[in-house]
Amino acid sequence: MSLTIEAANGVGAYISNVDLQSIQPEDIARLRNALGEYGVLFFREQSLTPEAHIEFARAFGNININRFFKPTDTHPEIAEVRKEAHQANNIGEQWHTDHSYDQEPALGSILVARELPSTGGDTVFSSMFAAYDGLPANVKTRIDRLTATHSSRHAFGPEAYSDDDKDDFSGRLGNTTKATQDAVHPVAIVHPISGKRAIYVNPDFTVRVNELSEGDSRSLLDYLYEHCQHEQFTHRFQWQSGSVAFWDNRATWHKALNDYPGQARLMHRITVEGERLH
Repeated sequence: MSLTIEAANGVGAYISNVDLQSIQPEDIARLRNALGEYGVLFFREQSLTPEAHIEFARAFGNININRFFKPTDTHPEIAEVRKEAHQANNIGEQWHTDHSYDQEPALGSILVARELPSTGGDTVFSSMFAAYDGLPANVKTRIDRLTATHSSRHAFGPEAYSDDDKDDFSGRLGNTTKATQDAVHPVAIVHPISGKRAIYVNPDFTVRVNELSEGDSRSLLDYLYEHCQHEQFTHRFQWQSGSVAFWDNRATWHKALNDYPGQARLMHRITVEGERLH
């Protein structure tokens, strides 16, 4: 039976009748198009080995070796998104778009559940396609002419963490001296796969809108950030054993909920490299 695609509420699609451990080339083509259409793909009841995880990712592009996340001990291509039971902070708690600080931002990431809390730990996604479509016409016209600067410095650099955070994130995030990336991208992009318009700024990495004064830049970004969080654009994905999520960073925001105190959560993430945005 060929794979099936069922749109989720708000953003994304649930994919069934496919085994990512031994996926076929024709399914890769369908998934690439679905990614460009829906922004994030959700899979259940998978049994991906680390090797198959890497092979699946390579079908969509080159793998980006993460600068700041700890890799697994056996596969440098796979980054750990880990929170131990005694740790207070999780990784990715605020709305963001991975790697927007790169000149050629990542296409997306493939996240595999390895260890889950008994409750909590969901990931929420928001559609930047739907958010753009939901803007007033005059705002669309305005942002279509603007660019924004994104940076890794304030998020991963030496000044990014308090002393308490440094201890809490020790062994999970590091290499602060490598946080030197700055990039300029359009505030609204044309998606490389679907050709649809999407908002491309995010609270974690966008520094300012370049063509505006500091005050006007802040006002516009605050307006866009509030708009993009509207419930009708979002979908909350509940992780289960065997779950996989593949999101497109050019089409979505995401955040990981930190609502499982005293429990551990471990995910394996591979990021696929992308291209310049226009």
